[in-house]
Amino acid sequence: MTRSKHNIFRKLKESDNYILLNPLSKQADILSPELAREYEKGNIADPTEFIEKGYLSDEGEENRRYRNAYLSFIEAREAEEVQVFFVPTYACNFACSYCYQESYDHANDSRNPELTDAFFRWLDTELAGRKKYITVFGGEPLLPSSASRNVLERILTKAADRKLSVAVVTNGYELENYIPLLSSAGIREVQVTLDGVGVVHDRRRPLHGGGATFDRIVRGIDAALAAGIPINLRAVVDRENLPHLPELARFAIARGWTGNPLFKTQLGRNYELHTCQIDQKKLYSRISLYEELYALIKENPEFLEFHRPAYSVTKFLFEHGELPDPLFDSCPGTKTEWALDYTGKVYACTATVGKKGEELGTFYPEISRRDEAIEEWEDRDVTSIPECANCNLQLTCGGGCAAVAKNTKGKILSPDCRPTDKLLSMGIPLYFTIPGDK
Repeated sequence: MTRSKHNIFRKLKESDNYILLNPLSKQADILSPELAREYEKGNIADPTEFIEKGYLSDEGEENRRYRNAYLSFIEAREAEEVQVFFVPTYACNFACSYCYQESYDHANDSRNPELTDAFFRWLDTELAGRKKYITVFGGEPLLPSSASRNVLERILTKAADRKLSVAVVTNGYELENYIPLLSSAGIREVQVTLDGVGVVHDRRRPLHGGGATFDRIVRGIDAALAAGIPINLRAVVDRENLPHLPELARFAIARGWTGNPLFKTQLGRNYELHTCQIDQKKLYSRISLYEELYALIKENPEFLEFHRPAYSVTKFLFEHGELPDPLFDSCPGTKTEWALDYTGKVYACTATVGKKGEELGTFYPEISRRDEAIEEWEDRDVTSIPECANCNLQLTCGGGCAAVAKNTKGKILSPDCRPTDKLLSMGIPLYFTIPGDK
């Protein structure tokens, strides 16, 4: 018996104890300093439990478990719902300080009925037999124009004909005015971004030409929740606004949002994607963001009522009492996600949609496919990325984002590494009481 190559072993933050976790056997344990030293030296006095939990394993048996887990992962993914993004325009009424789409050309955006009809023909043809739902994306899809309203109404009607649910990603400025239309349809959720309270948000997400947006977005969120429409509140985080997140949390709690079952939250890290950021010094790396969040939550524990950061698999373990299945692929592009825009082009995901050179085919005026490029996206997982082969973090990282990997390393079959061991070392003491620790 040897130590499993999938073991994750790391000292916990602000603790003398260690985490030992194996995502393949789905086991996790806190080791005392004494037991951790035994493990490190490979001289465990009583290895029985370590063998039972897969921390010590026969290589051949572990390889068989790995293959079976991979086949189960592929089978489960084939049965998953596919999220299909549709971008009727890249136009927007906001001038966000970190917009990665600002360089996109949205001249002559055509929100005509033929384009919407072609989108649904693509759904019927290319994703026949798959469970799916639609997310209307932008730009800003809820603009104050008859063209925007007409295209959304047509999408909702055609989705209802197919019994497909619809989500909407919006800056929220016109949300209140769209409530009657959204209330008449099967809206899965509306994602709205607030980067803070009042001037903190308004400084980052003003109207084009200037102008505050926070108060009006809040009214839209209130109206949506009152109408029974689920809200997914997102904050885009960097060094400029992270210190103000506790204020946003307290605002949401006081507003009654966090007590509403229709309300949930997510944090999005502001990072370099396609268009150069104005001030890169304000950007966090993935690990530095979670380090700052750790300190913030320690000082403001009520923040967890507003949002629970994932810290790799820690949040899942805390909420479900067990580890998730091994993650062989964290990139949904072309597997459980597609993105189509008003130009008639098809892309793998929201991170690539609209970017020149990333097209994987067309849906208008005709359906076409770049099969070789699509196959490369479809084949990407930890078994096809050479750097992942011997990495003990592969089944909690999943190879990361393909779009980021391609941007940074020049090819899809390369990793966007995620420091899941460091995240676990912070997440475990944040969510769990560790014996012997204060």
